[in-house]
Amino acid sequence: MRQTGTMEKIVPPSPGDPRRPLGPRDPGDAWVEGDRGKFWGRFGSAGLLAHDPKKGVLLQHRATWSHHGGTWGLPGGALHQGEDAVTGALREAHEEAAVPEESVKLLFTSVFDVGYWSYTTVAVRVLEPFEPAINDPESIELLWIPVEEVASINLHPTFAASWPELRGRLLDGIGDGY
Repeated sequence: MRQTGTMEKIVPPSPGDPRRPLGPRDPGDAWVEGDRGKFWGRFGSAGLLAHDPKKGVLLQHRATWSHHGGTWGLPGGALHQGEDAVTGALREAHEEAAVPEESVKLLFTSVFDVGYWSYTTVAVRVLEPFEPAINDPESIELLWIPVEEVASINLHPTFAASWPELRGRLLDGIGDGY
């Protein structure tokens, strides 16, 4: 809500309202629009596909107020200006799910690019097991989902479309002894 002057008023949710983020926003926290649609993240976005061979992949049940709320996807979000996708995905995953950067190893990245905006999936292998924790209001729940069950849950539409390729790359990595 914009008030008179240059200050923005931050309004906490009323009792019973869905959770939503509070506090100052980064300049990257904005929508971009073009001929291929409207996307979150002025400088692009990134998400972390954390894979623990014993537990599965870490998924975030997205808050109902978010874009495609109520679906399952990756912890992630808007990149900061000048931030590379790997750094941004690790930062967002720590902010949203307490993913410890020192407990994971980069496997690969996959980029969805529409020309004026891009989303990078950053796939990592869990080296040291950890339990995720909800650190902000962007999650309803965080769960490790076995790889073979991911496609059977209500996924964010774009993640659902990319999952078959991502799954194949994850499983190929397992065969390579990563």
